[in-house]
Amino acid sequence: MRHLRVELTTFVVTLLALTAFGVAAGFAWSAIAPTSRFVLTESGPFVADAESQTLIAADGWFAVVTGALGLASGAVAYFLARRRAPVGAVLGLAGGGLLGAYIASQVGSTAVGTTIQAAGPAGLRTSDSLGLTAHGVLLIWALLAAGVFWVLEFVLSYREGAAEDPAQADAGPAGAG
Repeated sequence: MRHLRVELTTFVVTLLALTAFGVAAGFAWSAIAPTSRFVLTESGPFVADAESQTLIAADGWFAVVTGALGLASGAVAYFLARRRAPVGAVLGLAGGGLLGAYIASQVGSTAVGTTIQAAGPAGLRTSDSLGLTAHGVLLIWALLAAGVFWVLEFVLSYREGAAEDPAQADAGPAGAG
């Protein structure tokens, strides 16, 4: 029962920590990503400059911010929780990465704010906004965090196993011969 409690506590703490980092990631993303200008018409919003790459750039910057957090959180979680509660840590990384990325997208898109201004005698209005168009980038944080955890687990546990019994590591599988 104690082991389950430790796993659950690790899961909850990891989930909440990454959720909090999602708020910071949203502000960071809104500070560095370019906003897209939209023309608001009666039939809905349209991108003001159809050749603009700002929509793609915003997705790219979101991937950079959340990817860096995924790499960092996976490594930190590995070194803090690998001995005590690895399953809780990985589940917390996956869930927290998804929730943190979602919160980052919401915070980042609202942190920019919407500026509406008159743009000429035709009554057209413009709006600057930041948002995601490639929703798959919401998965990057969770995938990288869990991936880094398991890569570190594989590499370091393999080294520890080889260091404990170098003759057995060189001999290959038992019974092969």
